[in-house]
Amino acid sequence: MATNGKEVCGQNGDVSVPTNRSNDAHINNSQSAGANGETEVQHSKQNGAGRAERFTFSAQPTVEDIRRMQAEFTDERDWNQFHQPRNLLLAMVGEVGEVSELFQWRGEVAEGLPDWTDSEREQLAHELSDVLIYLLELAEKCHVDLPQAVLRKMALNRLKYPASKVHGSAKKYTEYKD
Repeated sequence: MATNGKEVCGQNGDVSVPTNRSNDAHINNSQSAGANGETEVQHSKQNGAGRAERFTFSAQPTVEDIRRMQAEFTDERDWNQFHQPRNLLLAMVGEVGEVSELFQWRGEVAEGLPDWTDSEREQLAHELSDVLIYLLELAEKCHVDLPQAVLRKMALNRLKYPASKVHGSAKKYTEYKD
């Protein structure tokens, strides 16, 4: 996947140009690429209890779609020779550092980033996308089926952190007594 900051080129060279977002005090807008490749704006409204509904990702593209787009992007540029696991890991760590810089010196940041400008949110989206792309490419090069690995890991986490024992606590699993 390639970007010039204003448009995103997908698998087949299709281009999606982000729409402008308006700010509304009670609506949290987020942009995502729809099934047809065009940008959609999703709204998260507050429910009757005054709490915002849980944020959800768009259904498209899938993890496999993103992996495939990045593989195509890399193949077209003959970059596989540089994309070995160690290099991908180090590149991903660098991108995580860029995400960290966006949060540095801000103190606690509220969910939904209400105090951030559209430009700051877009920069965060770019950096998080870089992290995800490198993560997926690293998993591919290591032959880790990431969606299946996540399912296995979540099952292990449920065993390590049973809700009946850990509800509302941030302790590490080794600190809980039976």
